[in-house]
Amino acid sequence: MFDVGSIDLAESVKHGMALAWHAHRQPDEVAIVTSFETRTFAEANANANRLTRLFAAHGLGRGDAVAVVSRNRAVFVEAYAACVRSGIRMTPVNFHLTAPEVAYVVDNCEASALIHDATLGTGEETRKASPKLSLALSVGGGIEGFEDYEAAIAGLDPRDPKEPVLGGTMLYTSGTTGRPKGVYRKKTPPNRLAQVGETAAVRAGRDRNLCAGPAYHAAPLAFNVVGPLAAGAGIVMMDKWDPEETLRLIEQHRITHTHLVATMFHRLLQLPDEVRSRYDLSSLRYVLHGAAPCPVHVKRAMIDWLGPVLYEYYAATEGGGSYFITSEEWLRKPGSVGKSPTPEYTRILDDEGQAVPTGEVGTLYFEAPKVGAFEYFKAPEKTEESYRDGFFTLGDMGYLDEDGYLFLTGRSSETIIAGGVNIYPAEIDAELLAHPAVGDVCTVGIPHDEWGEEVRAVVLLADGFEASTALTDEILGWAKERLPGFKCPRSIDYADALPRLDSGKIQRRLVRDPYWEGRDKQI
Repeated sequence: MFDVGSIDLAESVKHGMALAWHAHRQPDEVAIVTSFETRTFAEANANANRLTRLFAAHGLGRGDAVAVVSRNRAVFVEAYAACVRSGIRMTPVNFHLTAPEVAYVVDNCEASALIHDATLGTGEETRKASPKLSLALSVGGGIEGFEDYEAAIAGLDPRDPKEPVLGGTMLYTSGTTGRPKGVYRKKTPPNRLAQVGETAAVRAGRDRNLCAGPAYHAAPLAFNVVGPLAAGAGIVMMDKWDPEETLRLIEQHRITHTHLVATMFHRLLQLPDEVRSRYDLSSLRYVLHGAAPCPVHVKRAMIDWLGPVLYEYYAATEGGGSYFITSEEWLRKPGSVGKSPTPEYTRILDDEGQAVPTGEVGTLYFEAPKVGAFEYFKAPEKTEESYRDGFFTLGDMGYLDEDGYLFLTGRSSETIIAGGVNIYPAEIDAELLAHPAVGDVCTVGIPHDEWGEEVRAVVLLADGFEASTALTDEILGWAKERLPGFKCPRSIDYADALPRLDSGKIQRRLVRDPYWEGRDKQI
């Protein structure tokens, strides 16, 4: 029989019971602070146990799936903890998606239960499109066809399960076809980013971590939720990111650790000097960043402001990358994302699959782990495309210098990254092509100083239409009615022709390249 009080922390992690371990040893320490509520370790653990029993009462257990569509609330953390101690696979869903997109992920991940935030407005439509659900819980208000989360778990046993079963997560990423893909692993691979945890040096009951991004995203989930709570540090979860509010929260809660993206750096630096100097940021020891490349001048300014507390990584939902660089190293190698963990770990290949010389750009391939290699859930053809001779690629391009430091230069895929968020242009093309004035379209990412990339649609007009400001506004309005805000083009250019292959495939890079001419970085 399992007894969390009689084992060490490492053993509790193996059983998915780290939150319970800390709840026994520091029950009254604050574990979660959000815009909606505060939870101590004891309170969060008790709710996780109640939810575990609710899942079991509805027949959910080892191998089943739960989808969570929620803003940064305590329920997100409690649902994660309940899943990992129940043998359940949790899929956090991007709450910025449209209702049909949310419903697709809920169905594709084979969820038997859904927890949905009522304030997001997509719950009722998702429920109607998901007849296989055996349990639907709402938070933040009522939704037709859902039970209230708090009411559903009230009165259930708050004690730790006697025989926890380790579960996990399956996050979704998308390819250039636009359909989200579940990144699935039968087993957990070795943690090649262990250096992050080692340098972070989190102190239980003393440190605080600021979750500045949505917890459904792989990086905030790992670095701002799972990692800190497993180490016994409280987390402060922002509902919506704001630069000055970030500084205020750091001072108020004496934040020691956080994860940010380059866009956030840019906006923090744009704050007036009198605002930036108003807040005491001396508690910060560890500012991790990744998800999108950071311009050299922006990162240098952040180090000048905060000191050498910036740590950068390069990886993805699928894994890979495992590059890591400290501020001191980066100042010696500006623009690098770090060194290959081993000489054999990374291959840089040309279009024919041959290794390129040092300093020459090619497609990056990473050694697949012997245990826990990813596969795209129910998409074997996409999985096969990603692997080559025991190595896999994320579609990124770059080069290694003579000292083994990696520099990213572009992407071989068509993905747009704006503010650290992946955007897939084929989805946008499909919606714009439905407008009667659009004869053909190619959506690309163009340079943007703050966001890294901005979404721009290049349109070939249908016969009988002429370019005008009014037509541009009409097409952009069309997109806004059919796409989440972050996917909508910010502007439109008009072209007399668009390059396509005989097969009909748009040659997106030929459209994209002129916008990037003269730039060192192509991301």
